[in-house]
Order: sequence, then structure tokens, then C-alpha cells
Amino acid sequence: MTAEHDGGARLPDAGQDPGGARNYDDGVRCLLMRGGTSKGAYFLADDLPPDPAERDDFLLRIMGSPDPRQIDGIGGAHPLTSKVAVVSPSADGTTDVDYLFLQVAVDEPTVSDSQNCGNILAGIGPFAVERGLVPAQESTTAVRIRMVNSDSIATATFATPGGRVDYRGAAAIDGVPGTAAPVTLDFADTAGSSTGALLPTGNTKDVVDGIEVTCVDNGMPSVLMRASDVGVSGTESPPDLEANTELAGRLARIRLAAAELMGMGDVSGKTVPKLVLLAPPRRGGTVTTRSFLPVRCHTSIGVLGGTTVAAGIQLPDAVGHELAQLPADGGPLRLEHPTGYLDVGAELEQGPAGLTTRSSTVLRTARKLFDGTVFPREHPPATI
Repeated sequence: MTAEHDGGARLPDAGQDPGGARNYDDGVRCLLMRGGTSKGAYFLADDLPPDPAERDDFLLRIMGSPDPRQIDGIGGAHPLTSKVAVVSPSADGTTDVDYLFLQVAVDEPTVSDSQNCGNILAGIGPFAVERGLVPAQESTTAVRIRMVNSDSIATATFATPGGRVDYRGAAAIDGVPGTAAPVTLDFADTAGSSTGALLPTGNTKDVVDGIEVTCVDNGMPSVLMRASDVGVSGTESPPDLEANTELAGRLARIRLAAAELMGMGDVSGKTVPKLVLLAPPRRGGTVTTRSFLPVRCHTSIGVLGGTTVAAGIQLPDAVGHELAQLPADGGPLRLEHPTGYLDVGAELEQGPAGLTTRSSTVLRTARKLFDGTVFPREHPPATI
């Protein structure tokens, strides 16, 4: 058991019986953390069942799924607050830790590893220090993270004065009240993270269901489209967009068809690709966004969704390029979303295999909410 960075206090080994057998239903260690504009349960891989099917069943019972309220678990009844991070020491020796992201469905008994989450990523570095996987430095600590879902790399840099994570600070991000210590996320190898290419279809534009779209993958496979082309302004609130049943049906058709063009096959049971509606900026930013998860409308925009939009709209022939007010100095792009802005740096370059990204950078914050033992609900009684 690793000592925590709080003067040597140690958490109990929940679920360990005297004979050494592990009974996970007796509880496991869990750190609940806000990462960016998401919230999730963070676990060491060794604290979860090693078999993926058993692990996923356990996580459904931890989070309280399937249930639209997740009333009997720690999930927050929304995709943004029903997330899990599984962290372990690096398996390849070139990074510090491995991070597997799992999206736990709210009202369905499913757990998906088909995407990354850049918001939950913001808490991985602090969690690695909290659990003793990475030693804290005296002032700031940089943790090199392998995102297992896409086998890509990110480096999280955050404050550790006196060798301890400090979550207090003056950094503010839209979608989160108050301020906290900044976490800088620098991404490498995000182009084609899930599809193998920045432009998975090989085209800057495609026509799907009668409208122009740009399919792009700079960390999050996404389908960019003009909001006006699907009959909305792109400035509506998430609840208003979700209540538009005609829009929902059309977006579902577009997503399935675009995914086939992107080489992703049938994605009817998956959370990717995402859909992003684009409109001209209204509040001095670069472009207005409404991102879908894929059914619920994001109250802001995901980190890797943001890096993907930022890369896509810089392409002269891409959908959304003509709507965007790109910064003349090549600085960060300010993406407008329902609760504010996300500032994203995404530099493009022509590589040997085609267009790619040189770097992507986002500023986030994270905060530890609680650290202790979480207990799963019981299995439902067997039916005869």
C-alpha cells in the first residue's frame, strides 16, 4: 500500500480478507475528482477486478447504472459526471503512467473505452502523485501520460509546492464556478488518434445526408457541420437542442453515415464520433460550438473535442473555416460554447504521411473532491 502525500496517512486496504483473497464488493479505494468540466471516479488498476467484463460490471454498480438518476451510486446522472479513470504505472517505460478512460452510460448497462476524455485527463497527474506513482517535485511536477484508449501521449504540468499537490489557485475555466490551480495539458500524436488520420475520409469536405461536413480527428473523431445547415442557429441552449426531436433524428443519421466514411463501421452502440455544430462567433471568440455526446448536448465542449475543432477550422476548405475569426497572430483559438470559452492551441504541419498536428495545448483545472472507499450496490436478484 502506497502512503498518501498527507504526512504519511494511509488508507485502509478495503476488501482484503486475512487469507489474501479480494472481495471487491467489500469496497475499493476511490478518489472522486473534478477534471476540467467533467467529474469522475479515479482508481488504481490494481484496485479493480483484472478481468475487463468483471471490472465493467463492478463499475456499473459503483456508478449506479443503469438508472437515469444513478441514485444508488456515485454517478451524477449525466454523461459528464459518469466517468471513470483507471491508472497504472507505465507499461512501456517511455511514460510515467497509463490512463484508461471509461465512459459509464447513465441509463444503459454499458461501459465504453472507445474514446479518450481530456477533461478527466486533467486530474491524472495529480492522482498519480496522490497515489505515489510519481514523485512530486518541489515547485511544479510534469507527468507524462499514455492515453491507453488511443495510444497517444499527453504531459500534464501542475503546481506541487513543497512536494504536495496544491489544488488552490487563481485559474478560472468556463463551465466551472470559482478558481483553482492550473493544469497545462500538452498533447502529442493526437492527429488520427482513433482513425489513423487527421482527415479520416481523405477529404476536407464530404456530403452526408445532403449537407457538407468535415470529418476530423485530432484526439476525438468528430463531424463538423454548419448549424444553419441543420436548421438551427447554433446558439441555442443544450436543453433546447436536446428537445428538438427532428434535429436529433437527423444528427443520428449523419453520425452513422459519417462514421462509415471515416472507416469506423457501425457506431450505433458507441460514443464516437462526436458531432459539432458550428456558427459565427457571438462574443469575440473564434467560432461558436455546440457539441453532442453523441445524443446529449455538451454544456461546454470536451478538451479533445476542442483540439479537434481547432485543427479542423484552420483548414481553408473545411466546413466552419469561413465562419471562424482566426487569430491573426497564430495564438490560441477561443472556442465559444454554452457556458463560456475554451482556449485551444493547435499547430498544423505537413508531415511525411500527410497533414498532421505539431502540437495541441489546453489549460484546465482539477480538484480533489473526496478520497476513500466506495461500495458497489448488490447484484440484482436472479430471475427464474
